[in-house]
Amino acid sequence: MKNRLFTYWPVMRIVRLAFAGFVFANAYETRQWIFVPIGLFFLLQAVFNWGCGIQGNCAVNYKKESHE
Repeated sequence: MKNRLFTYWPVMRIVRLAFAGFVFANAYETRQWIFVPIGLFFLLQAVFNWGCGIQGNCAVNYKKESHE
């Protein structure tokens, strides 16, 4: 777990963390608490490196089946 938290921080992971901070700050400033879960979603994605990312882990393999 510690390895997952402290290694491999590509640009997109940092962008997610920055966006989560922006959403939290904006929710606090405008008192619109409905945006806190959205910020929490992006924070968890950044911290635990969840999501598809650039690696293509969520890509769908489209294979044509041959009907012989």
